[in-house]
Amino acid sequence: LLSFRHARTRNYGRELESYRLEAVSVEFGDFHPLKPIMVTESKTKKLGRKGSTSSTSSSSSSSMLDPLSSVLDGTDPLSLFAATADPLLSMTTKRDKDESLSVGSDFEPWSSKRGEILSRYTTNEKLSINLYMGSEKGRPSTPGSTVSEKVRTRLEELDDLEEGSQKELLNLTQQDYTNRIEELNQSLKDAWASDQKVKALKIVIQCSKLLSDTTVIQFYPSKFVLITDILDTFGEYRSSSSLLPWYNSSVNDIAKETCLNWFFKIASIRELIPRLGISECLPRLTSMIRGIGDPLVAVYARAYLCRVGMEVAPHLKDNLNKNFFDFLLTFKQVHGDTVQNQLVAQGVEIPSYLTLYSPAIDWILQCIAYRAAETLLTEMMERCRKLGNNALLLNSVMSAFRAEFIAARAMDFIGMIKECDESGFPKHLLFCSLGQNLALADPPESDRLQILNEAWKVITKLKNPQDYINCAEIWMEYTCRHFTKREVNTILADVIKHMTPDRAFEEVTVCGQRLRSFIPIRRIEPSKESVRVEVCKCIMQAFIKHQQESTKDPVILNALLHVCKTMHDSVNALTLEDEKRTLASLINGFVRMVSFGRDFEQQLNFYVEARSMFCNLEPVLVQLIHSVNQLAMETRKVMKGNHSRKTAAFVRACVAFCFITIPSLTGIFTRLNLYLHSGQVALANQCLSQADAFFRAAISLVPEVPKMISIDGKLRPSEAYLLEFLCNFFSTLLIVPDHPEQGVLFLVRGLLNVIQDYTWEDNSDDKVKIYTNVVHLLSAMGQETYLYHIDKVESNDTLYGGDTKFLAETSRLCETVISQILEHLKNLGKDETLKRQSHLALCFFNSLLAHADLRNNKLNQLAVNLWNLAQKHGFADTKTTVKTLEYIKLQSKHPEFSHFTELLLRLPLQSRT
Repeated sequence: LLSFRHARTRNYGRELESYRLEAVSVEFGDFHPLKPIMVTESKTKKLGRKGSTSSTSSSSSSSMLDPLSSVLDGTDPLSLFAATADPLLSMTTKRDKDESLSVGSDFEPWSSKRGEILSRYTTNEKLSINLYMGSEKGRPSTPGSTVSEKVRTRLEELDDLEEGSQKELLNLTQQDYTNRIEELNQSLKDAWASDQKVKALKIVIQCSKLLSDTTVIQFYPSKFVLITDILDTFGEYRSSSSLLPWYNSSVNDIAKETCLNWFFKIASIRELIPRLGISECLPRLTSMIRGIGDPLVAVYARAYLCRVGMEVAPHLKDNLNKNFFDFLLTFKQVHGDTVQNQLVAQGVEIPSYLTLYSPAIDWILQCIAYRAAETLLTEMMERCRKLGNNALLLNSVMSAFRAEFIAARAMDFIGMIKECDESGFPKHLLFCSLGQNLALADPPESDRLQILNEAWKVITKLKNPQDYINCAEIWMEYTCRHFTKREVNTILADVIKHMTPDRAFEEVTVCGQRLRSFIPIRRIEPSKESVRVEVCKCIMQAFIKHQQESTKDPVILNALLHVCKTMHDSVNALTLEDEKRTLASLINGFVRMVSFGRDFEQQLNFYVEARSMFCNLEPVLVQLIHSVNQLAMETRKVMKGNHSRKTAAFVRACVAFCFITIPSLTGIFTRLNLYLHSGQVALANQCLSQADAFFRAAISLVPEVPKMISIDGKLRPSEAYLLEFLCNFFSTLLIVPDHPEQGVLFLVRGLLNVIQDYTWEDNSDDKVKIYTNVVHLLSAMGQETYLYHIDKVESNDTLYGGDTKFLAETSRLCETVISQILEHLKNLGKDETLKRQSHLALCFFNSLLAHADLRNNKLNQLAVNLWNLAQKHGFADTKTTVKTLEYIKLQSKHPEFSHFTELLLRLPLQSRT
């Protein structure tokens, strides 16, 4: 009926040129829109000599000052006057500049420490909280009240704080306590937003009182963090509403009343700690803290004062130093009877109690040491010596000051550590802090070996495996940086000696597992499978993260193959899919890092060995197939497509590897796509028979595609994925040459038979979409020269050279496909499917418009019939049909499409009405 010998003859090169955008050549030196605009200013100077006419000359400067020219330079004399006359502006600007220069991005903020404190200092004991249950609303003031009456009224409201009822909430868990504090914080925000300032102050006072409660002392650092969040919120609100000016003469009565009111509010607070948290005079507050009896509460009060001081006045270093020195004077209270009795009552050991001081002391010293001179460290070390080299203070000093300063005095610190009393704070923690500094900065070269010897004397005596491995992990980096393999092997031997007895290495936490990568795996391999797998995962993660270049070292390969094999063998029927993906990702990362350079045969041997070792992880097999395909293409690149007998045999071996491996995969679309990809690689390497085998395998696999497939744990219809695969397959089949013994287009005919026999969903039009793409393929096959080729592979356009038998077979296939499309359109003639029929008819009309020679009367009539079918029931998209007609009209102006003019007259545009 229809012959695609009348397919539209395509000149792909000319079409490509016609679709390019018009370009206008721009000569050098012409204006370019991206060239920056250059403005040349020309000033005019008038020459006023006698006896000469006026003339002008261009000059870069003017000899006369034009009083009106200042209007153009953007200056305003009133603004200049205001800027010079107002001392507040200059003082504020200067203060802002000083603050910006004092605190930079290199200063670690308190917010970064908040999460660590909350997660570290926890408790399982029950907590209690006292809440004020007074009036919910402040007393409204009458409009005619005087200033003194307003002050008296608010003071009476504050007195209600003492007279109101107290509600004590007992037996609260840590989470309940945290939730209560968050509720108070929100209540503070709501009270301030509703202009109930007194109520907000009551909430802050009550929260501040909680800081004096140390009944559950292990939780105190976290309690401090939670409550100071409320104080911060209150401070932000208060500072935004009552900023004090510099000169009393510039303050109006309302501002004076507001500020005086706040002074009365603060003065009415009887307790010391609430008044500390709300007042705003730093030197005075530093002295007031001396009145706090509990040393733990006092040090955290000083830490909060230093934190606020760094925000509002970071240049006042004397106040920071005074806080720390006052703490040193009162630190002996820790060993007093009051504190000791409290620790006995709560069952807390002195080492655990001292660790509660660390966040506060670390913060105070961080503020002091920020951009401080090296001489300050010397002063701090002298004060620590006077206190008997207290280990807690020494640890905080090493954590606060710059690593360069600590490294330069490493031997001095080692001497101080030796003299420390180990009962309160373990020495190995001090050596951990020292080792962390030495990992960041280098000590004097003459001291390096002595430093290692002194430190390892203490570390090697540790009995607890966890403490030992934590120290060894830190000092291992120092050893590797400054010493040879002999010293490193000595350290490793000591590690093996400590961790092997009683298989102690199985009990250490993950933080120490990085060290296991240095230990011979077979010598210290965990017996517990879970521990063994975690160790292997840590090793592979470290290798993938830090290995910058590919490797072929046999020692590394053998060791890591054993590690990967251990991970692979842990997979069983009960292993979760997430765990399988994690293990496969680590193994794939290792496979990608292995490269033998130009030794392609050795590379293939490695992939063969890896396939035999990791056969239970499908993603690893997929990676190996892709790697072997890439290896074949690299061989082609090296040989520039001209394979020798040796390289031809090698690429055939690569192709055979893929062909053998793909059937072992379970994913249906994974196999289909790999068959197609591997067939393309075989075709590119002139392995024609192997490529045919891949394509036939893909065709035979299509009937096995299920209706639903699992993607990310969810069942989804498979037809859309099958349509995508087949479209890619058709693009490849265009350039695949026919087998001499199989007949014309044997792959296309085989694929069409499979598509015809496949059971499609009744409400799906994917089958017609596939057939439409087959029409495009057959149209391209009918051209004298194909759109694309593979180098050194002769496609059917070269093999047949426009042979009539080939074109006749193409026409017969096209007849069959078009009849199938028309049959499907006929079956959509029911009322519920008319919209689908209209859409498919218009799509197929556009296909004929692009690929068919519509000078053929039968094809022309078919196109008109499809257009009328799309318009028949009013379901055609009006915008699409209008644009289609505009395209036909535009194309009819070209000589080769002059017949479109007649076609346009036969295509009516019907409205939906």
